Amino acid sequence: MKVLIVGYGNMGKTYANSFISSRFIKPEDIFVLVRNDNFSTSESSIPTANFSSVPTEKVCDFDIVILAVKPQDFDVLAHSIKPYLKDDQIVFSVMAGITISKLESQLSCSKIVRSMPNIPTQIGMGMTVFSASANVDRKELFIIQNLINTTGKSVYVENEKLIDAATAISGSGPAYVFYFMQSMIKAAVDLGFNESEAELLVNQTFMGSVAIQNSYSLSNEEWIKKVASKGGTTERALQVFEKQSLEETIVDAINAANDRALELGS
Repeated sequence: MKVLIVGYGNMGKTYANSFISSRFIKPEDIFVLVRNDNFSTSESSIPTANFSSVPTEKVCDFDIVILAVKPQDFDVLAHSIKPYLKDDQIVFSVMAGITISKLESQLSCSKIVRSMPNIPTQIGMGMTVFSASANVDRKELFIIQNLINTTGKSVYVENEKLIDAATAISGSGPAYVFYFMQSMIKAAVDLGFNESEAELLVNQTFMGSVAIQNSYSLSNEEWIKKVASKGGTTERALQVFEKQSLEETIVDAINAANDRALELGS
């Protein structure tokens, strides 16, 4: 299997490195199309000869073409590679907001996979939600999911609209976590810990909480009850969350993110 990665930013490098480290694809079978000649291959095991800044008829030689460029660059990209694409190639997009129908119309291809990864894909702990056009068969979906899973875990959805919802949940989600962590760190500093102590307290608390939650078949609500003793410190904090309608605020924020994803898609 030969793969062409269009764009060599964070996501392009992530996929290249994940495919190679998992031994799913050999370095010599990965080719990269970059914007210009100002790029470095020093940290890559992909042969230098496999990098190019100009699309040619060789584009049609690849089984899968991964579009890992910014959404605002898609129109120019589509114009440059469309003449070289074949209808039996799988086009795999990680561009936010670019719909399957737009990819089909601007690339004249019928085998399209659209995905929404998140930033932990860079360390193999990512969450990716993906959907596909009708012409992508089950075997091809299986291959794509195996490729995606080299970067973490994935969920396939038939309803493409859920890609926008995934953008608001798992795509943007790490920022929500970092925001809450930073707020806890600030509170710890205010209570007297120094910055490094506060970061250790909060980071380990998050890591441990996720680990223990994954180790037992208990719901989040059950875990909350286990930690929050009646009349204790945790219950007092949770009462403040409820008084300030924190849950509603979080839901409203995620809905706002979803609305913005829909706006970008249109």
